[in-house]
Amino acid sequence: MPMTRRTARLARTDPPADLPPGNIKVTREDWLQLALDILVSDGIGEVKVLKLAERLGVSRSSFYWYFKSRQDLLDALLDHWDATNTAVILAHAEAPQPTITAAVAHLFRCFVDPDLFSPQLDFAIREWSRRSGPVRAILDRADDRRVTALEALFARHGYAPPEAYVRARILYYMQIGYYSLELSEPLSERLARTQEYLQSFTGRRPAAADIAGLAEFAAPYLDDGERRGK
Repeated sequence: MPMTRRTARLARTDPPADLPPGNIKVTREDWLQLALDILVSDGIGEVKVLKLAERLGVSRSSFYWYFKSRQDLLDALLDHWDATNTAVILAHAEAPQPTITAAVAHLFRCFVDPDLFSPQLDFAIREWSRRSGPVRAILDRADDRRVTALEALFARHGYAPPEAYVRARILYYMQIGYYSLELSEPLSERLARTQEYLQSFTGRRPAAADIAGLAEFAAPYLDDGERRGK
């Protein structure tokens, strides 16, 4: 069930205590966050040390207090993506729920809260993988882990292996395909179709509580106009 999009934010830390006073003005997370922003907005080709330094207003040499090389930074971007976008899907897929419709409704929360899953970052990694074999391999492994987690979700709720696998693929590839096509519709409209989404993905009619629970979770993410229309 496609929802909203925004790049995940990093937790901030202070610079190392041994840095020369007045020389380093930003943290490692500042470098990473700016690199993430540029990756999403301009692509991996524009993630350059000099460009980052100029945008941050610091010397290029200060970059090397935190990273061994540009490749070290690129590896950190991939690690961040895996620790956020992939990890959150796995965690929500593995969370115990009483029914399959409740489980899928819980999974939908990943795509409601923009601080949990960033579609923009996922799309940027997929674009990066088109020009890098190693990144393509990392992406393929992440996709496999995500689908496997969803397959296990269906299996726990009594679906036979072939059906659990196919339903996992339908659910996952529909979600990713929605973002790839950059479709746009108000969150309120998507929530209005929750019953149909859940029934289509699971083959079972959801309980009213499944629909109400997702609606309650999503309420803070509705814009003002959507709230007034409720």
